Amino acid sequence: MRYVIGRPKRTIRRPGSRWLAAICWTAFGIGIAMSMSVLLATSAYRNAESSHTGLDRFQGEKSGVTSSNKASADGFGQAPLPSSSEKPSSAAAGSKETYITVYLTKEKRTERVTLETYVRGVVAGEMPADFGLEALKAQAIAARTYIVRRLELDDRSGMPATGAASRADVTDTIDHQIYISLDKLKELWPQDEQESRMAKLNKAVSDTRGEVITYEGEPIQAVFFSTSNGYTENSEQYFQEELPYLRSVASPWDKQLSPRYQETVKLQLSDFYARLGLAGKKKPVIRVLDKTAGNRIADIRIDGKTYTGREVREKLGLASSEFTWKLDGDEIEITTFGYGHGVGMSQWGANGMAEEGKSAEQIVTYYYTGTKVEQASKLAAKFH
Repeated sequence: MRYVIGRPKRTIRRPGSRWLAAICWTAFGIGIAMSMSVLLATSAYRNAESSHTGLDRFQGEKSGVTSSNKASADGFGQAPLPSSSEKPSSAAAGSKETYITVYLTKEKRTERVTLETYVRGVVAGEMPADFGLEALKAQAIAARTYIVRRLELDDRSGMPATGAASRADVTDTIDHQIYISLDKLKELWPQDEQESRMAKLNKAVSDTRGEVITYEGEPIQAVFFSTSNGYTENSEQYFQEELPYLRSVASPWDKQLSPRYQETVKLQLSDFYARLGLAGKKKPVIRVLDKTAGNRIADIRIDGKTYTGREVREKLGLASSEFTWKLDGDEIEITTFGYGHGVGMSQWGANGMAEEGKSAEQIVTYYYTGTKVEQASKLAAKFH
């Protein structure tokens, strides 16, 4: 997932904002529905889709991580989550429900879904379903926060100016958040696992319905990534802008759990030089100049030219900006630690915390310093 952190700041519009108002009206509608169901007591509820689970390949940011991939919503007055391919009815349109228009890049068409259906599709695409339920809930809260903030800021970054995509809010790619529709999920999962996976994902979404991560009353930039090197990173050490809730914290779970914690790649020196834009032909002279708060390389000098760790990572296609190297004849062997940019929530770290019994709220408030988890409808009430 790619986030642009460093655009000129815009003030969150509080009174009358469309997502806050819409969710507030939705919450009110749900309350009425609950009361009616108690009075009538004639119909039992049913989950329209018994559950969700994640994709067997998930991406914390630029590249996928091979892994397995979300319970049947237990009701409590919640409306069943609609199908990802379901079109809004006239009744739904009149209920002030929040809808997200997603551009499906491979199919070259748009799909309009409810906010919670969108969140479900993102959790499915961004995190394996065999992760702990509380980790999946944490991912749902982060995904919801991302889209709520994007809508509120009228953020159009990453969207083409023409064609069907120009009318959408987001794409289904890492430019925004990976989104998988229901029909595509069923194609990816073994048939005997579809029901259990769907149930787990539905529960992760329904149990966190409406929840967003806030800092000083505003939705945060909820960045996340796959695997830490043992620490997360300060935002300004990768994205330039310093944000108080994106601070470096220890993440010791990743080393034991993540299959992407350590990787080694070999490059021909000729390729190494070409990617870095250098003309060297001999063995390179490499020296680390500075480290970040998250123990990644901040600055490094290679044959007299200084690069940031991020530059080297991106130019060489490395998994992380913490790396060591070894020269071997005409090759350089580079070993990386962690997978991803390192800012925000580590997905494998979240799973480790879930395995230790931590709640989704504890997970997100740990990785996003000084934040709170709040109902969007309550935020609306503060400012109306």
